[in-house]
Amino acid sequence: MTDENVAPDGGLSADEQQVIDRIEEEGIDFLRLQFTDILGTVKNVSIPASQAEKAFSEGIYFDGSSIDGFVRIQESDMRLKPDPATFAVLPWRTSNDGSAGAARLICDVIDTSTGEPFEGDPRYVLKQAIDRAADLGYTVNAGPEPEFFLFEEDEDGNATTRTNDAGGYFDLAPKDLATDIRRDIIFGLEEMGFEVESSHHEVAEGQHEIAFKYDDALSTADNIATFRAVVRAIAAEHDLHATFMPKPIARINGSGMHVHLSLFTEDGENAFHDESDEFNLSEVAHRFVGGILKNAPAITAVANPTVNSFKRLVPGYEAPVYVAWSDVNRSALIRKPAARSPPASRIELRSPDPSCNPYLALATMIHAGLDGIENEVSCPDPVRENIYEFDEDKRAEYDIDTLPSNLGEALEALEDNEVVTAALGEHVTEKFIEAKTEEYDEYRAEVSDWEREKYLETF
Repeated sequence: MTDENVAPDGGLSADEQQVIDRIEEEGIDFLRLQFTDILGTVKNVSIPASQAEKAFSEGIYFDGSSIDGFVRIQESDMRLKPDPATFAVLPWRTSNDGSAGAARLICDVIDTSTGEPFEGDPRYVLKQAIDRAADLGYTVNAGPEPEFFLFEEDEDGNATTRTNDAGGYFDLAPKDLATDIRRDIIFGLEEMGFEVESSHHEVAEGQHEIAFKYDDALSTADNIATFRAVVRAIAAEHDLHATFMPKPIARINGSGMHVHLSLFTEDGENAFHDESDEFNLSEVAHRFVGGILKNAPAITAVANPTVNSFKRLVPGYEAPVYVAWSDVNRSALIRKPAARSPPASRIELRSPDPSCNPYLALATMIHAGLDGIENEVSCPDPVRENIYEFDEDKRAEYDIDTLPSNLGEALEALEDNEVVTAALGEHVTEKFIEAKTEEYDEYRAEVSDWEREKYLETF
């Protein structure tokens, strides 16, 4: 049988031709070919829409030595291979005549020396995790809850930390002044194919959340990268700066990105659901939770990858730091949300933040969970008390560890963890640790305003 999506004799596949047709129908002038570096920064090269067919058939070459964590100068030629399934019109880039103007294609990175996927491409790293799950008979679904702040800009257009409202959790106008902005963001997301499920003001002043429907792991990672770009672009149209920095203001809640995870079997059944279990979780789900808890310190280096991430991961601000799980409270690292039906059974990892590289973060979660399944890692009993109120002795009684307290500790945990380093691959592990160690060393060498105010006149 011939696959209609496979290109015959080097021509365009059916999916690629469909994109070419849409480009003409929508009046697209430019295409942004997008990918991410190892640190999670979205990169793109813009090409005239007339070059779309060439991009599909030949790829677009670029200098990989200029991208964080890719390759050395003597091995710099890389090629972008657009994924036609990721075509989306950019709703904020309309032309003067009202036509669409610009569209986006997410790309895979190809090593030109071998013609194979580049091992340092974060999207490829995630694809390998998905393939491992498929080999075990599972499809991975993921649903993120990214939070962000909206800040005012100064007279020069630079970001400040002045929030644009004084609202709190689920507040309405007049306290929540960003209702119209969230509406515009939602409209933009929907035009790009998102199914937005809810939006609301978060706990802190100027903090917001927009939740979109879960999808397969690769689509979800693509969506997270797209989401951040859309939010920033539309906020800028309102003369506001959107930031996914985990903790931009001290002593208030930071921004997290809780991630819901589930596995489905080849026949479409939820592998995490079991009616006979007290928590409606299958043995597969319990093992998956055990694997994530076992590898949580190393996952933290990837899911909370900045110095600032650990300003959020402190007790008292609703961010989980305790390596435990629960079905009834949010003080544990993993929560089992209530599910209305078997397909909705899932777990929620609450530690990640939106500064992470979504491809690498999801890859580490998947490999850790699969490690739990394959090696039958035991899952501890759930903790149904508020762990925030436990003292050190009680946490020891329950055998509850804590996540690393800073980026340096997290990197040490990553270096010592064979499961997570194998998930990333040798190239990404080396380059990631190298970049993040440099960041942490630079941070440690700095002297903050807090230190000057605390000590300058005292000593």
